[in-house]
Amino acid sequence: MTVDAELPAGVPGIDVPRLAAWLARELPGSGRISAIDLIAGGRSNLTYGITLDGGRRVVLRRPPLGHVLPTAHDMGREYRVLSALGRGTAVPVPAMLAFCDDEDVIGARFYLMDFVEGRVLRTREDAADITPEQARGLSDALAEALAAIHTVDVEAVGLGDFGRPSGYMERQLKRWGKQWDSSQEAVRATGATRDLPEYDRLVARLAERLPADAPARLVHGDFRLDNALARLEPRPEIAAVVDWEMSTLGDPLSDLGLTLVYWAEAADAEQLPVGATITSAPGFLTRREFAARYAELTGFDLADLDFYVAFACFKLAVILEGIHARYLQNATVGEGFDQIGGGVPLLLERAHSTLDAGSVW
Repeated sequence: MTVDAELPAGVPGIDVPRLAAWLARELPGSGRISAIDLIAGGRSNLTYGITLDGGRRVVLRRPPLGHVLPTAHDMGREYRVLSALGRGTAVPVPAMLAFCDDEDVIGARFYLMDFVEGRVLRTREDAADITPEQARGLSDALAEALAAIHTVDVEAVGLGDFGRPSGYMERQLKRWGKQWDSSQEAVRATGATRDLPEYDRLVARLAERLPADAPARLVHGDFRLDNALARLEPRPEIAAVVDWEMSTLGDPLSDLGLTLVYWAEAADAEQLPVGATITSAPGFLTRREFAARYAELTGFDLADLDFYVAFACFKLAVILEGIHARYLQNATVGEGFDQIGGGVPLLLERAHSTLDAGSVW
């Protein structure tokens, strides 16, 4: 690969000449970079598609620009878990190519992986060519992928020390509380104000309901349909689960709770500004059906699912507040960020109503 040849124009977050030189050293013979673009979607870590000579496509992942929450966006952890899962597990993931911990290359740590052909399904418009039978098949495939993640033998794949499952939910409550405080400081620094009194009351209610420790399981941390690449032919399947930046060892029902919060239904009064609204299209499983299918696949007890859904609302509210803070700092790349802040009070309200009812349904 020659790095002195004409290179494509840069994109936000990528120094193309430095990246080309790094590629020449780390992946000799990979070919010249002929095109690079920001892949649509992803409001946290940034994902870029890179085209090399001969048409080969690879994908680069790096942290977001601007305000970054402490302990989040660890590229090394994401690369490690994907590499481990790629060694013979039933979890569909892209093949890893290389990791760079030298921030001087593009301004942050990053990794490269193979491009996986598949569709990101997010909106009702994306369902235009999907039959109800295919929608149901995709729902089943997503439940199977989540069950596969939660039943991985973590010791066998070298992830036995990937997290500390003891006290996981208590630490999660504290961790996301700190993230919230960090984001509030960032919001105030822009001169903006936020009046969200239901947040503190929710934290207190969750602290009262913290469950006992569950057995150590791998958790994705942000599992939803639009964090997967789907294929419809010859049969509906999940080609790859992506966006593993928050993965760790912990309580698997925290994943299920978040998936159900993201999962839209046609009867929902309000839709969140994130998640795959496509699941409200005909044929997709309901939230109740998805949870039942997951329980069938894993054998896990879902008696306390209301707590996990309320906790997921809290966690997602904190994540959206962090994205809102970056938006106010003009440090976001992509579209739709102006709508993110409005999802926070909606999530806090949903969490309280779920706990009030004592039921997800």
